[in-house]
Amino acid sequence: MKRSSPDLEEPKPAPKYGRGTGVPNPIDVHVGARVRNQETLANALGLTFQQVQKYEGGANRVSASRLSAMAEILGVPISYFFGDLQQEDADLSPEDKQWREQLQRPETIEFIRLYYAISDQKVRHQFLEMAKTVAATFEAKTG
Repeated sequence: MKRSSPDLEEPKPAPKYGRGTGVPNPIDVHVGARVRNQETLANALGLTFQQVQKYEGGANRVSASRLSAMAEILGVPISYFFGDLQQEDADLSPEDKQWREQLQRPETIEFIRLYYAISDQKVRHQFLEMAKTVAATFEAKTG
């Protein structure tokens, strides 16, 4: 049996992030950012709030089976966690960052889910028009 000599092995470059670096992988952070409403999710998964919080911050990685369970609990496809994953060098404007954060909030997801739960299209449209009116009134008062 032939052994490889330690002298012939090239040293591996130090990782930029991951285990032992203190810097979470950006993909773990992205997926974790979509894990919101930690207390509800923690209860449904049988975890502590702190464990889910570590997922959200990217400190702990989410296994495939746990990610599947989270998607089921949140009522979203697994692709939701990766849908708008940007390249590391992609720069977003502050407005785009704010827009993305708003779309990822649990209340936004719940609002959309409830909106589409209204089976009557006419009622759904009336609800949308009401929301537009309320938003316009609020903008007029604060703008």
